[in-house]
Amino acid sequence: MEDLGEDHLARITTARTRELGHELHLARKRANLKATTVAEELGWSPGKLSKLERGWRQTSDWDYGTLLGKLGADPQTRARIHRIASEPDIGHFIRTFDGRLPDSLLCLSIHERSALTLCSYEPILIHGLLQTEAYARAVINPDGTYPADEHDLMVTARMQRQEVLGAPGSPEAVFYIHEAALGNKIGSNQVMHDQMMRLAFMCEWARLSPRVIPRSGRGSAHLATGFCLMTFAKPVRPVAHSDMDFATIFTEEEKSIELYQRKRMALASLALNAEQSRLMFARWADVYDRREDRDDRGPDLA
Repeated sequence: MEDLGEDHLARITTARTRELGHELHLARKRANLKATTVAEELGWSPGKLSKLERGWRQTSDWDYGTLLGKLGADPQTRARIHRIASEPDIGHFIRTFDGRLPDSLLCLSIHERSALTLCSYEPILIHGLLQTEAYARAVINPDGTYPADEHDLMVTARMQRQEVLGAPGSPEAVFYIHEAALGNKIGSNQVMHDQMMRLAFMCEWARLSPRVIPRSGRGSAHLATGFCLMTFAKPVRPVAHSDMDFATIFTEEEKSIELYQRKRMALASLALNAEQSRLMFARWADVYDRREDRDDRGPDLA
């Protein structure tokens, strides 16, 4: 496949090709090989490998196989990369959790880290990026089905994912939270009190705005389902995603993004402002603090 002009390369970058490129980059890093060395030994120009790893271009199945062979990639990595490379770019794709959580999805993490803005809505739970560790433990393992060590790994992954909000160049993030999520008791009253206080404190963060949609407000069909919409520096197109129990659906198709933009504007019109939201979190914290089992933390929620 011939190299294309830079304008065309930028135009065709997609969420899928960026995920594919990052997979290739990680495979090369695991092999502890420099990009220039790999390109030279394969007879490629340095630009070809660079564009592949940045998601600016694709290549043939033969080239992918040759590259992965040079990198000594394991069978699982080979299968994953070939699967991503063979997917058509139709504007939507699904990534399953493989028995874990969306926190483990590479496509999600690389886009959260590079986003300029992030807008999320959750109707019944606190978003994973805002959860306390105790709340996350209760959400991740509600039935106690995961072994302790696996549960710990999942919680750790979620806590590490939250680092994106405090990192240099973090996105301007707005999290719309329906009041139903504040009243949905997860874990003990102590867990909920601490979660409400965390949200109240987060209202003071410079680039983060948790906003409550009150039960007393007017209804809207836009409140039915959760989503997250991310925007990036041009020419990268916006990407939206929504979670199911076993998979996350990603989309960057134009009409879908327009729908999420309309949802975003509708939610903004329904939500309390920053100070009103902070007071709402504080009131709910007081509610949980006054309940009888507020000190019943449980051994795994301490």
